[in-house]
Amino acid sequence: MERANVIIVGGGVVGCAIAAELAPRLADVFLLEALPRVGMVTSSRNSGVIHSGIYYAPGSLKARCCVDGNRLTYEFCAAHDVPHKRTGKFIVATSAAEEEQLHALVARGRENGVAGLELVTAATLHQHEPHVAGRAALRVPSTGLLVSEDLVKAYAAAARRHGAYLATDARLEHVDPAGDFVRVRAGQAGELEARVLVNAAGLHADEIAALFGFTRYKIHPCRGEYWEVAPAKAHLVNALVYPTPDPTGLSLGVHLTKTLWGTLLLGPNARYVTDKNDYERDLEPRESFCARAHKLLPQLRPEDLRPAFSGLRAKLTPPGKHGPEDFIVTRDPTYPRVIHLIGIDSPGLTSAPTLARHVAKLVLETLV
Repeated sequence: MERANVIIVGGGVVGCAIAAELAPRLADVFLLEALPRVGMVTSSRNSGVIHSGIYYAPGSLKARCCVDGNRLTYEFCAAHDVPHKRTGKFIVATSAAEEEQLHALVARGRENGVAGLELVTAATLHQHEPHVAGRAALRVPSTGLLVSEDLVKAYAAAARRHGAYLATDARLEHVDPAGDFVRVRAGQAGELEARVLVNAAGLHADEIAALFGFTRYKIHPCRGEYWEVAPAKAHLVNALVYPTPDPTGLSLGVHLTKTLWGTLLLGPNARYVTDKNDYERDLEPRESFCARAHKLLPQLRPEDLRPAFSGLRAKLTPPGKHGPEDFIVTRDPTYPRVIHLIGIDSPGLTSAPTLARHVAKLVLETLV
């Protein structure tokens, strides 16, 4: 039986970042990915935004990981030739009530340590985004864009360069955590045992946790759908334009993204689904999707939109409930050699390098 120091379950951006963080320090780091390639699910089905950290509750793991991860992600992208750009973004208020939200976001962002936040007038907004309607805006200079699929591949490549073994088509089928090792059986990877197992399985992290009898958390898949704006109107937005966030906390709102390759992307919405593989059933109609963005971009018409793609978020808050969510990073209460990451939704992409450092510390403490 193959023996490892660490087995990481899940080859999304967080799992690959953990592998890249651990591989230079430890021999025998294994990553198991259920699908044929790393990063095929949530990690590559998103807007590719490098978030600043303004939205999250002060002191929360999301806030701390995002603010630190913003800096580390830019550094990693520059060092590993991942396409990226520090574009900045505008969060736009279209009513007096939304202006109050901007003031609250500034206060929260500054408490979280986000630098350079600036409330601007409609005139200043229109200098940068002449086609966007709004009465005021919050400029967030540290926000940017990257190619998310390339980021995952770069983390995976960095892990491999330092000797990590990444196995695909290796769905976890069985675990036996007895004794000083955790034994697993995983698809084409066969049977392995490790001194530490890290559960970074994204949408399926609650299922992996349940294999160890840890059922405290349940993931509720929440679909985000995207539409692409016709090329003739791609010039209407120059960078990133966001509405004020959904007051329920379910999403940051349907935003406008000028991609690194020049297309204009609209989305995502946020709709709970029951199936963790449901990307296409019962999509929101073009007309209502367009209406979500119309107050920001009045020139947009339903006929300007064409379907793009969908992604799924790993939400911990069930349908019909409100309230803030935080990342869960915890040792298994029964098997301390098992570390779970559960509910890693947005800003997981930005937070990946900081989460990786946090998990690496827990792993190394276990191996002492």
